[in-house]
Amino acid sequence: MEELMTLKELLRQGKIPEALELVEELEEMSKTDKLNKIFSFGIILLLHLIKEAAEKRITRSWALYIRNSVKQIQRSNRREKAKGTYLTEEELAETLQDAYDLALERASLEAFEGRYEAEELGKFVSREEILGRAMDLILERQG
Repeated sequence: MEELMTLKELLRQGKIPEALELVEELEEMSKTDKLNKIFSFGIILLLHLIKEAAEKRITRSWALYIRNSVKQIQRSNRREKAKGTYLTEEELAETLQDAYDLALERASLEAFEGRYEAEELGKFVSREEILGRAMDLILERQG
């Protein structure tokens, strides 16, 4: 909010270059926030896809977490006014790849009642299949 007050004052003073610089900072802050949300929901999505694949079952709560995560990723990635997305498909795939190891670590605490370390649990699933499924879920509902 302080930034908006500063922007308003810069505009009143006619300091357009400084105002534009602040606008760029605000845009970057907004994009960073969006990317952090996508990363966080990506971890949750992957966590439940890993558990589902490893245990070869799904619970209603896991299915709900999967649907919710997909929806939140889609909403966070959508540019309302500019009609498009913040992340390209390639950038989205990279973000999910970055989130995968954390998701696997968290899944190791939950799947099979926490009996396996992340590295061991990783042998039960295909990283590529999990990431592919996550991308398919996110993209199929956007189109």
